[in-house]
Amino acid sequence: MRRGERFLAACRGEAVDRTPVWLMRQAGRYLPEYRAIRARHSLLDICGDPELATEVTLQPLRLFELDAAIVFADILLPLVPMGARLEFAAGEGPLIHNPVRSPADVPRLLEVDPRRDLAHVLRTVERVAARLEGLPLIGFAGAPFTLASYLVEGGPSRHHARTKTFLLRHPAAWHDLMARLAAVTGAYLRAQVEAGASAVQMFDSWVGALSPTDYERHVLPYSRLAIEEARASGAPVLHFGTNTAGFLELMHSAGADVLGIDWRVRLDDAWTRLGPDARLQGNLDPVALLGPVEEAEARAHAVLEQAGGRRGHVFNLGHGILPETPPENVRAVVDAVHAVGLPHADMARAR
Repeated sequence: MRRGERFLAACRGEAVDRTPVWLMRQAGRYLPEYRAIRARHSLLDICGDPELATEVTLQPLRLFELDAAIVFADILLPLVPMGARLEFAAGEGPLIHNPVRSPADVPRLLEVDPRRDLAHVLRTVERVAARLEGLPLIGFAGAPFTLASYLVEGGPSRHHARTKTFLLRHPAAWHDLMARLAAVTGAYLRAQVEAGASAVQMFDSWVGALSPTDYERHVLPYSRLAIEEARASGAPVLHFGTNTAGFLELMHSAGADVLGIDWRVRLDDAWTRLGPDARLQGNLDPVALLGPVEEAEARAHAVLEQAGGRRGHVFNLGHGILPETPPENVRAVVDAVHAVGLPHADMARAR
């Protein structure tokens, strides 16, 4: 099976010869090649320059036998044309200097046309897709809840108290905010497919802060809207969140083709809960890449054992690569996953 076929086949639930593997944040801060660029350019400058963003996207593909590329961008980019004054502050991460703190702030957000307002990202997608020689390219966007959390909190948050208070005290304004963000997210994902992405992933990095009830009432309808729009492109849609063990079934019902899960849930348990036809992505703890190479390989094998050769498994981390990760550990895990073949009988049945 050609390397470029595995990822998309697994997303469709088809048989593959090896488990496909890509890693969240595979392009970026743990690579010396990226740090050399970052020393001269800000994150927003890199994202805004298709030539630089293309180079960063391609860097890990020159080093590791990954089964897909993911475009280098940031989930918060759509908030900038909506009017957010975004800054990536050293040591603090992303900061929004004009957060949404009252219902009156929501109507002030500007409408966004991704094809116009995020054209620089789409040009990066086009450039990368033209250079991949058949390897799939993944586009991505932040999910409505995670974008709303950044807008309301003004930056990263541990408890998301402002966000949860906003949705409780101002339900109509919350509905308006989430509807706007769902429309932007869905249109942005679809535009990336039109520009050349083979699949797209929606990141809901902060949704695990919610109870299952609040997720179902205040978030799930908007995730569905964004995913429906993205799926209309015809490309596979992946949906990822962290700390979501309490409502995997609800996330699954949002309608994505593949559900990404973190390391807090065993893959075999997730399949038991979601059914044998579920397609899952994950789920090695990123910290496993910081230990001895032998331990990282052993833990990768444990993930594959939990997958049990099922169709519809994409190997990944349970979150992004950490900045202190040794590149040689990444190579060892990628190679270890590919070294484990899947049942030939299953492949024969597929043919």
